[in-house]
Amino acid sequence: MRILLVEDETDLGMAIERVLVSEKYVVDWVTDGARAWHCLESQWTDYTVAIFDWLLPKLSGLELCQRLRLRQNPLPVLMLTALGQPEHRIAGLDAGADDYLVKPFVMEELLARLRALQRRSPHIQPQPLTVGSFTLDYANNALCVGLTPPLQTIPLTIKEFQILTYLMQNPDRIVAGSKIRHQLWDLNEEPISNVVAAQMRLLRRKLAAYDCHCPIETIPSQGYRFNTQP
Repeated sequence: MRILLVEDETDLGMAIERVLVSEKYVVDWVTDGARAWHCLESQWTDYTVAIFDWLLPKLSGLELCQRLRLRQNPLPVLMLTALGQPEHRIAGLDAGADDYLVKPFVMEELLARLRALQRRSPHIQPQPLTVGSFTLDYANNALCVGLTPPLQTIPLTIKEFQILTYLMQNPDRIVAGSKIRHQLWDLNEEPISNVVAAQMRLLRRKLAAYDCHCPIETIPSQGYRFNTQP
């Protein structure tokens, strides 16, 4: 899941980003509304949730919500603000926010509200993901291989898990390396151009160490494909 975080308080933004990344989210953190709108309009990024601070430079969180809804964009939005009066909550919800969290808050509540957004939006709720004999285990951050018990369990890093999720959501489709790079690395990381190829090599090496055939096929000059055929 990719999240757009728009928060201009540096310490709070860093803390939220750190917690979200630890929960296997890909996070783009920006500090003003204009930059956020540029991200939302980008052809490279597909966000599943946005977290907007209300009071932002250049374009407020309220204005971001209004722009989204005027374009009929259903992106779930969690609004963060120090403005906790009922009239402010009403204004935020009327502008198109799906939920509202008043500062200061604890990170456990932020994560709980994100989980609630996922439950209310079935299209972003993590579901068991199985393609052929491969199943991603979200609870244990692992890849399970096999059709009948006992299944082989292969532990994954966060990035390996994200790559497999993305490719398994698009089985038998060629996905360009540039698309994977833009979708699975946040804007602030600025990954080198061959980072996807390097990650693929590491993933293949890990699967080989477990005597597991790697289902990811490299298509020269085009990208990668999760091959459902043995």
